[in-house]
Amino acid sequence: MRILLVEDNPGLAEWLAKALENDRYTVDCIKDGDHADQALRTESYDLVLLDLSLPRLSGHDILKRLRQRGNKVPVLVLTANTSLQARVSSLDFGADDYLAKPFELAELEARMRALLRRANDQAMPVIQCGNLSLDSRTRIFSIADRELALTPREHAVLEALIMKMGRTMSKDALAASLYTLDDDASSDAIEIYIHRVRKKIEASNAVIITLRGLGYMLKQRDEP
Repeated sequence: MRILLVEDNPGLAEWLAKALENDRYTVDCIKDGDHADQALRTESYDLVLLDLSLPRLSGHDILKRLRQRGNKVPVLVLTANTSLQARVSSLDFGADDYLAKPFELAELEARMRALLRRANDQAMPVIQCGNLSLDSRTRIFSIADRELALTPREHAVLEALIMKMGRTMSKDALAASLYTLDDDASSDAIEIYIHRVRKKIEASNAVIITLRGLGYMLKQRDEP
């Protein structure tokens, strides 16, 4: 899952980005509103964590422009302004949730997981494709209740596919979930990660199928 963190406090931004990366999220961290607006015009994100008091362009202006473009990416507002008016304004401008600073990391991550599940039409915290499952609370994959060992990028590929289970994901969409703005992104490398993940889930009754010219899909293996 690729997250855009828009926060102008260097200490908070660094701490939060590192905590999210340790929890297997791909994180782009931007410190001013203008650059955040540009990133949201050109990049694809699964979730945005947005401070309101930003240099060059406010969080509310970013939200307004984002929704005017028809972009439905979930936005979780983080701000020190705890007034009722600030909360109402954020929601009215298109935010999906609101968390006041200071906050506990556990609550932030729980709210993030809820927004990500909702955005992907996943109601339950444990997402299953046959006997392959992802516990969204721990971010752990299992096959028949046995934990599956994955590298961070293998995990990112499989997580993107299981969240869109039964739907096609293009190479470019998968690459967008893996790489930050600072990475040397390559959609060709996706084939390598798909090959590795396929090998690791062979013991399950889930399968990644290739749809030529379209991308990949995770689905339950057809019964013989």
